[in-house]
Amino acid sequence: MAGLRLAAVAAGVPCRSWAWAAVSFGPHRGFSALLARKSERAPRWLPSHCSKVCRQKTSLSFLNRPDLPNLAYKKLKGKSPGVIFIPGYRSDMNGTKALAIEEFCKSLGHAYIRFDYSGVGHSDGILEECTVGKWRKDVLSIIDDLADGPQILVGSSLGGWLMLHAAIARPEKVVALLGVSTAADDLVTRFNQLSVEAKKEVEMKGEWVIPSKYSEEGVYHIQYSFIKEAEHHCLLHSPVPVSCPVRLLHGMKDDIVPWHTSMQVADRVISSDVDVILRKNSDHRMKEKADIQLIVYTIDDLIDKLTTSA
Repeated sequence: MAGLRLAAVAAGVPCRSWAWAAVSFGPHRGFSALLARKSERAPRWLPSHCSKVCRQKTSLSFLNRPDLPNLAYKKLKGKSPGVIFIPGYRSDMNGTKALAIEEFCKSLGHAYIRFDYSGVGHSDGILEECTVGKWRKDVLSIIDDLADGPQILVGSSLGGWLMLHAAIARPEKVVALLGVSTAADDLVTRFNQLSVEAKKEVEMKGEWVIPSKYSEEGVYHIQYSFIKEAEHHCLLHSPVPVSCPVRLLHGMKDDIVPWHTSMQVADRVISSDVDVILRKNSDHRMKEKADIQLIVYTIDDLIDKLTTSA
C-alpha cells in the first residue's frame, strides 16, 4: 500500500452507541481502543448545539493583505498546539463544526482560529473569481500571519484538500491533520468521470451545473475555469509528502465525496501514522452530535499525542 502497513482493522466494532469502523495505517496505538476508553470515562467536553452566545466568544477581525482580499477571521488565544478550522466549498466560519470546535478548544484552553475564504462570508473578494489556488493562499496566509507555534489543521470537505497542501507547504508549522469528508481532487475527479459529450457541453457553456441539496438554489454553478485551475492542485496521482499524524473521518452515506477518497488519501500520504474512521450512517456534513463528538475526541487525541511526545 505505497509504503503503508495495515496495522489494525476494527470494521464494525461498536463503540457504545456509535456505528463506526476504524482502519489504522502504521505502527502506533490503536485508535479504536482509544475511542473505547474515552467513551467509558467522563469526557472533558460534550458537544452541544451552538447558539448566538457561542458566536460571541471571539470578535470578528480582518487580516489585511497587500494585493489580496482581506480575510475575516476569529481567533481564540491559548495553549499550543493551536487548531485551525478550514471550511468546505463556499462554507463560512460559522458552521456547526467550526463553532463546536471553538467551544471545545476554549474548554481546554487551546488556541483556535476559524476564518472565511476570500469571496465567502465576511471576507473581501468576488466568489466567481476564486480558485483552489487562491483559497490555498488564504490558508497559508492564516498560518503564516495569524497562527503562533505548531498547528493542528481540521479540514472539512474542500478544506481537507487544502489542509494537505498546507502541510506540504508548511511542514515546520503543521504538526497534525484531521480531515472530515476529505475532498482531495474530488471536483476534478468527478468532472473527469463525465462523458466526452458532457465535458464539451460544460466547456462550451463555461460552467458546470451540479445538483446539490446543500445549496439554497438546489444546484452549484461551477465555472469551467475553476475546474481547469483545480487540475493544477491535484495530489492523489503520486505519493503525498505529508509526514505528520493524519486522521481521516468520513461518513459512509456521503453522497458528495465517496468515503473511498479518504482511503486513497491514507494510501498516498507518506506518513506512517494514519487512521481512517468510517461512520456507517453519517452523511457528507458530519454535523450530528455523535459526529461532532468523534471530531473533538480525535482532536483531543492528537493534542494528547503531540504534547506527550514533545
